Amino acid sequence: MTITAGSDAHKALFCRQFIDSHELYDPDTLPWPELTDEELARLRGVPFWQEVFHTERRAGAIVEAFTPTITDPIVREAVALQGLEETRHAKLIRVMIDRYGLDATEQPLEAFPPDLETAFIDFGFGECLDAFLGFGAFKTARESKFLPEKMFEIFDVLMHEETRHIVFFINYMAWREKQRGLGAVRRAAKSARFYGRAAGRLLGMVRRGQEPNDGRDFAVTQANLFLDGFSFRGFVTDCYRENARRMAQFDPDLMQPRLLPSMADLALRGLRAWDTARPGVRTAQLATHGTGGEAPPVPDLHRQAA
Repeated sequence: MTITAGSDAHKALFCRQFIDSHELYDPDTLPWPELTDEELARLRGVPFWQEVFHTERRAGAIVEAFTPTITDPIVREAVALQGLEETRHAKLIRVMIDRYGLDATEQPLEAFPPDLETAFIDFGFGECLDAFLGFGAFKTARESKFLPEKMFEIFDVLMHEETRHIVFFINYMAWREKQRGLGAVRRAAKSARFYGRAAGRLLGMVRRGQEPNDGRDFAVTQANLFLDGFSFRGFVTDCYRENARRMAQFDPDLMQPRLLPSMADLALRGLRAWDTARPGVRTAQLATHGTGGEAPPVPDLHRQAA
């Protein structure tokens, strides 16, 4: 079945599938594992729990504030459900903070801009970027056995819901923009602009690096926190493959994010092409500089990119 973006059938599909796939659970009653002293030290050593907690609280507040402004009943119902899930994510993080004695305090939420829909869209594209990177970091941490498997099983529930949110958001944006008469080129340009804003916020967080921050931003970028021997190629590969695996669970008639997977695929193709060409580059350098002295080193793309 082919669904036309912006149609009533498209709207019914992405809203109904989101609503029908909602799961009931209480973070308080999840099977939280007992941690050893070593595991507890690792968990407490993660530096961004306050940022995670603040971001999830802010996400729930933004979605809840935007919901009453939506005029379409089924879209409003679906967005309201997303707000409930975002708020539940914040509660899940709060339960973990309290249970394991993590160093995180509740920070005041910033005032929202008057244009709540733009705030919602900004949040949505930021969530797409954070989740794509988070897929790779989550896989890295899980394979390194950074924490017990039972802990990853709990967070897998959260990761699945974040993936649902992304698919819903991408379809909401396609429906919204088609309703406003935007063509493919203008839609792509708008998406690129919002992704750029999200990347700017992410880079701002990275620049702060080792400095304490006020808990306003969170994006998973430090996969090497969980595993020695981190490589850029491996991380991008994990992000790409995990994104494909998680997206494969959804109805193929639903739209899915394309920009970030395409960029990752392009980067991996470039790295493979560089590996193929590198012997030829070294041969050319030796021919140019002769064998009487040491040839300039071939740049290590992996190290530069990481």
